[in-house]
Amino acid sequence: MSVELKIDKVAHGGVFVARPEGKVVFVEGVLPGEVVEAEIIDEKSNFLRAIPSKIIEASPYRRKHIWEDAERGAGGADFGHIELNYQRILKTQVLREALARFAGLESEVLVEPVDDSDGLHYRTRIQVHYDQRARASVKKVRSDDLVPIRSYPLAEQALEDIALRNPAKYTDLRVAFAIDSFGNIVDSEQKSPLQLSQVVGERLFELSPQTFWQAHRLAPSKLAEEVQTRLEKFHVLEVLDLYSGVGLFAATTAAKYATVPVKAVELNKQAVKDGKKSARDLKNLSFETSDVLVYLRKRLEPLDTVVLDPPRSGANSKVLGHLARLGAKNIVYVACDPVAAARDIKQLTEMGYSLNEIKSFDIFPHTHHFETVMSFAKVGS
Repeated sequence: MSVELKIDKVAHGGVFVARPEGKVVFVEGVLPGEVVEAEIIDEKSNFLRAIPSKIIEASPYRRKHIWEDAERGAGGADFGHIELNYQRILKTQVLREALARFAGLESEVLVEPVDDSDGLHYRTRIQVHYDQRARASVKKVRSDDLVPIRSYPLAEQALEDIALRNPAKYTDLRVAFAIDSFGNIVDSEQKSPLQLSQVVGERLFELSPQTFWQAHRLAPSKLAEEVQTRLEKFHVLEVLDLYSGVGLFAATTAAKYATVPVKAVELNKQAVKDGKKSARDLKNLSFETSDVLVYLRKRLEPLDTVVLDPPRSGANSKVLGHLARLGAKNIVYVACDPVAAARDIKQLTEMGYSLNEIKSFDIFPHTHHFETVMSFAKVGS
């Protein structure tokens, strides 16, 4: 069914909202203020989904999409049709609305750039599907269908080149590629025990290819720097790094505060193994392989300062409850989802924590994703 829609605003998740006759329609690939002809592709009880078939009145912030293949449905750059600075304005609106709606918080926070580039060729990790004709492909938006690609403009240039050339002649496979700080490239089909060496400040992290690492070249340094800036404002006696991964925040903290005990808690065994190997010189840093909630349930000693970087769903509400039970004085929280972050802010404030500072960074240009760093202090501590 084809309808004419006036786009109202941006919504969380990289879609935009129209409200014809009071109905909520989520539309992809458009901009606030635009008038479009759109095809309804999905109908739920309380909303519809649509894709534009014709732009009748275009926004002044519309640009030629950064990725030609996106015009054929390639997913992964859902803001690629939007002028870069305006992308950040839209992300700021999403963040502020989430804070107001789910945390009851009015904020002047802005989603800030991490550099002054055009937002292209920043990804150090990509996934490519090779079809039965060995063509590099990616999934279509909201589908498992594959779209052959002729470019990959968000990938670092060397990754784009090797993925598109497919020198290994992969067919009917999904392959993950990654590049390290020294230009070494590995892929998930290589059988040798290769590693990636990532430099953050003066520290070297030695990673297995499957270990999680931020995709933007500058993200690990930027986030670690921001976490350290927050910690400097506390009187830190002990640090617990939850959902620590390879220990990016734990290791940079332990290196800075040589006399402060730092513990990293992470469930993934390979990440812990890599973290220990990368932190051999840090005698004040220890790792524990555990689910975060399981660890906190068992812990009896009070907490001083906590750093946490939970998954996209946010911190488990029981996890936050245990932080309060154990009397955590200071919390630095790194969030990759604004709605989950806002919900966790609400719970923390209800448990007696004050939000001291919040900053947000556009670590994923040309997509709707961004990261937010927050700090809290226990009231009266």
